[in-house]
Amino acid sequence: MSGHWATQRERGSVLGMKLIVRFTAVFGRAASRALLYPVCLYFMLFGHAGVRASRQYLEQVLGRRPTWRDVFRHHYYFAVTLLDRGMLLAGLPQRLDFDSENAEIVRRLAASQRGSLLLGAHLGSFDVARMLGEVRHHTDIHMMMYEENAQKLNAVIASFGGHSRMKVIPIGTVDSLIRAKDRLDQGEWVGILGDRVVANDRLIRVPFLGSEAAFPAGPFLVASALKVPVVLFACLYLGGNQYKEHFELFADELVLDRHNREADLEKWVRRYAERLEYFCRLAPYNWFNFYDFWGAAPSLDTKNPGASSSDMRADLPRNT
Repeated sequence: MSGHWATQRERGSVLGMKLIVRFTAVFGRAASRALLYPVCLYFMLFGHAGVRASRQYLEQVLGRRPTWRDVFRHHYYFAVTLLDRGMLLAGLPQRLDFDSENAEIVRRLAASQRGSLLLGAHLGSFDVARMLGEVRHHTDIHMMMYEENAQKLNAVIASFGGHSRMKVIPIGTVDSLIRAKDRLDQGEWVGILGDRVVANDRLIRVPFLGSEAAFPAGPFLVASALKVPVVLFACLYLGGNQYKEHFELFADELVLDRHNREADLEKWVRRYAERLEYFCRLAPYNWFNFYDFWGAAPSLDTKNPGASSSDMRADLPRNT
């Protein structure tokens, strides 16, 4: 089974990605989606680790042995959302249809002009959710991300002038939390994804899709340190041009009792895993972690050094 996600090489070539994005800009999204069929077929034939991981996840979420069509659909949905992400960040026009559930939560918090933390997963498209938030609610959203394994996609986006639209706070730097807190103090929003281990983060094993899986403690320690409302979000791809964004108030403020810290931390991670499972069952082809999620989760090797997100709490001033 495939190993830790951060040790896997990013697939695809910069030239190929640029050509597909350029083709989409000229001929439109419908035509470009036809190009994704041979691309997905290629990765299914030669990306054996990703296919095994896809089958493992689909068997868990579908409750049956996945077919070849299931695995292909999983890869295809990932390719479509990746293409839409590149188009959005490159500033190229698209015709996408959106629906929302519980968007009043975002409207209310945005109107209060208080910064909030968006807690998501590698589920659907967080860039579509970010774009909608900025357009509809006039709120800047900065993603805390581990960028090293997306260098090829970032190069493609940069070639279309997209760096100014990315608004990324890199995870693993000594000032990550300080930068996030500064954005929140300005009334802006910060997003973080809670379903991948970063650096040498502490792991918490909780039930997920019928088996125990390891989740990182870091995002929840970050949320407790920042002391702002936490909104759970998912923007699911429904096929064709359709996306639907979901919002839930995860916590008015994520609190870890100093006398019961470990139990509280597990409670929040368990609740997150339960809601992630709900969305995975709602849209099973939208979860894009193509590695052995239920296996042992090794620490990252020394090629990717950096402070873990659980250690970054020390970066915040003591009065926060």
